[in-house]
Amino acid sequence: MERTQTDTVKLAVLIDADNAQPGAVEELLAEVAKYGTAHVKRAYGDWTGTRLKGWKDHLLAQSIQPMQQFAYTSGKNATDSALVIDAMDLLYSGRFDGFCIVSSDSDFTRLAARIRESGLTVYGFGERKTPKPFVAACDKFIYVENLKSATVPIETKPGMRASAAALKADTTLVNLLRHAVEAASDDDGWAHLASVGHIITNQRSDFDARTYGYVKLSDLLTATDLFEMDRRTPGVGKASVMYARDKRHNGNTLKQATPQG
Repeated sequence: MERTQTDTVKLAVLIDADNAQPGAVEELLAEVAKYGTAHVKRAYGDWTGTRLKGWKDHLLAQSIQPMQQFAYTSGKNATDSALVIDAMDLLYSGRFDGFCIVSSDSDFTRLAARIRESGLTVYGFGERKTPKPFVAACDKFIYVENLKSATVPIETKPGMRASAAALKADTTLVNLLRHAVEAASDDDGWAHLASVGHIITNQRSDFDARTYGYVKLSDLLTATDLFEMDRRTPGVGKASVMYARDKRHNGNTLKQATPQG
């Protein structure tokens, strides 16, 4: 059987159990599987106490290795230090393509930046309260609230989806979407949606259509009523792909032609 691209991507999942919620771990690992295979799954904390008792059942069920770290000194976060040391050991082993750091703590900002400096991808997972420096230090940052809400049918959550009016009123969102579509577009204004997604993530690591109540980027673009959408089949037996075009496009590209020297 031919292996998919994500099967070949080796990831190390490192969880700061002191600053992560055990209730979302199943959805979190399902999200990790979209980006690669978790060859290492470790959770750090003081497992001798009662503070992390909510994690213990999840560790066994999800085959996560608990890494014991005693709090030797009051006021010092020994868990952070242990996770960072292990991350650097795994990085230098050369066996991994990327890291998933699960925490809502800004102390891992420099770690994320250091791993990216080595050419590896960093996926961050945390709550919406996660400080912006850590979010920005990751290639992609996923809010765990989006993972939990995605498991509940949207029909049972009235009002969770942002309306077209609300989306259009969000000028930051509109500009982000329009600029990404324009940057990825061909001469006719059509942009491959995968390319649009890459551009958006490069600009905002925490961008996620689920934040606005939509499962996919294509759903979000359609909901804004600002873009034309076109599904195309590149050939027999090949999966269809989505394209988007700004409705302001009138046959003339929105891009300015580069003067010929």
